[in-house]
Amino acid sequence: MSVSFSHFSIPFSESAGAPSISLFPGAAHNFQLLRGSRLVPYGGGDFCRRFCGLKLRKIKKLNIQQRNRKQVPANEFRSIRNQHKDQSDNPSRNLANDEQFSEEASTISLPNDSSEDRTGATSHQKKSSLSSSQTGVSKKPGVSLQSPSSSVQTHSLNLNVDDHHRGPSLSIAVIGATGELARNKIFPALFALYYSGFLPENVGIFGYSRKDLTDEDLRSLIASTLTCRIDHQQNCGDKMDMFLSRTYYLNGGYDNKEGMSKLNARMEHIEGGYQANRIFYLSVPQEALLDVASSLADNAQTKKGWNRIIIEKPFGFDAVSSQQFTKSLLSKFEEKQIYRIDHLLGRNLIENLTVLRFSNLVFEPLWSRTYIRNVQVILSEDLSMQIGRYFDGYGVIRDIVHSHMLQTIALLAMEPPISLDGEDIRNEKVKVLRSIRKLEPSDVILGQYKATSGDKVDVSLSNLTPTFFAAALYIDNARWDGVPFLIKAGVGLIKHRVEIRIQFNQVPGNLYRERIRHNTDLATNELILRDVPDEAILVKVNNKIPGLGLQLDASELNLLYKDKYNVEVPDSYEHLLLDVIDGDNHLFLRSDELAAAWSVLNPILHQIDQNKIVPELYELGGRGPVGAYYLWAKHGAPWADD
Repeated sequence: MSVSFSHFSIPFSESAGAPSISLFPGAAHNFQLLRGSRLVPYGGGDFCRRFCGLKLRKIKKLNIQQRNRKQVPANEFRSIRNQHKDQSDNPSRNLANDEQFSEEASTISLPNDSSEDRTGATSHQKKSSLSSSQTGVSKKPGVSLQSPSSSVQTHSLNLNVDDHHRGPSLSIAVIGATGELARNKIFPALFALYYSGFLPENVGIFGYSRKDLTDEDLRSLIASTLTCRIDHQQNCGDKMDMFLSRTYYLNGGYDNKEGMSKLNARMEHIEGGYQANRIFYLSVPQEALLDVASSLADNAQTKKGWNRIIIEKPFGFDAVSSQQFTKSLLSKFEEKQIYRIDHLLGRNLIENLTVLRFSNLVFEPLWSRTYIRNVQVILSEDLSMQIGRYFDGYGVIRDIVHSHMLQTIALLAMEPPISLDGEDIRNEKVKVLRSIRKLEPSDVILGQYKATSGDKVDVSLSNLTPTFFAAALYIDNARWDGVPFLIKAGVGLIKHRVEIRIQFNQVPGNLYRERIRHNTDLATNELILRDVPDEAILVKVNNKIPGLGLQLDASELNLLYKDKYNVEVPDSYEHLLLDVIDGDNHLFLRSDELAAAWSVLNPILHQIDQNKIVPELYELGGRGPVGAYYLWAKHGAPWADD
């Protein structure tokens, strides 16, 4: 039976009892029994006000046990909103309780609630949404409120949950926890997120490796690498102690299947049987990656939440090995569970590309071959930047160009996506990668630094391992036809510099051509997006020098971030780990993007393997191979001096 009126609908179980219901004293005359066990009230305003008051009192009573709960960080709600998106991450997930509750729950629909009532109800909904999405306790019939204007819903109210005594709602396992990357980057990034409130307070951090350590050993190992925000520092020691107390260690031994089973048992023990999502960061050597991932998929995934895995670059050695590895991964995981991470894509410069393009009218109309002369993507690392031990054999092409450089070009050149959803952005990126013209050897310059035993760099590189790569790429589509995308990536150079330079065409019929003559600075407007050394957005424009006479000068309109924004810039690992937690995958390579990137570089890699392209030697700490200057000149681009 149900009670309904113009804007209220209250379904009741048919076994609720007698057809006559008295919700309010003296209100019985307001109801008329209709066919189909439906009561229709008459009377309007006074009845509605009294009913709304009862509604709020009932909700308050149902939530009385949650009054003392600590406030949950806002970003945890953002993570929960992605819960429905990831419910199918694990096909075996048991949703019986959700389905049972959905059938039993009562619903109150209030389209014309006052704003005060809606605000109060929404506040209760947010509190209950967290516990319903992230706990595994048995569910009781609750109340769902829905307003067309706000579209806020909650599916249950958990009445017997105390977050202080339950297991973690999110578990993060770092595989290869004693390695350099984990100690210096991953654990510090996790603590930074925890300190800033982007991780739930009851998060579980698990370290896994082959070393014989205890929980306390791991905590001591990583404690020295943890730092608090410079611009905060409140309760730093307490937060660090809380984070370390939530950190656990497991010695997986040399049998990954057995080790992952042990890890799963330890995680289930800490989680205490509650619903918890899991993230696995695979910080392991490339040769061990497939066995670790396969063992993890079979033995360590939770059935009470979603599972996501993070894989470090390089993503294969060539197109064939990458395809085989991808095929093996997809036999164990769904595509949406896999996050291929490149820390260079976590820089603010990369995230700002879509904002700059699609939120500023001044730029988007100019973003095509009609106005842009060339695009330069530059990443140079000096002697202070240490290259990974795997670098020999992979080189700068597989390490930097394949993911970072091509992904940057894809974000720069893609068409506007239909939304900011990660899949929509990836769909546009892969179109760009597939449109890149086949690279010709004449448009590629390779280099290798010359090092001696006195230099603090790896001097054991093979003769064919490139440490410098420059190339001219062309995108064969209507927007970018004929525009060269010049990329330069190298290590052991004179200066650490990461920037994107967009040079515009010259003004047709320029009235000041006699003043400009052959001055390329005056002839070319330029947009510079700089990440290192000082993050900035620069626009080069021409203007008149004050004074008598007419003299032109190329000046820079300068937005220097350190002057404008007095905030500490998070590390790129923090940014990307938070994206994984939130399910935002637009900065992570999808399998088809991976294959498209390899198809661009594979012909050049084959040429190198067949000794048809030999790296040009350059001085360590110099400006790179001389051939790169000629390549820029060949494609009509002024060289941006270091």
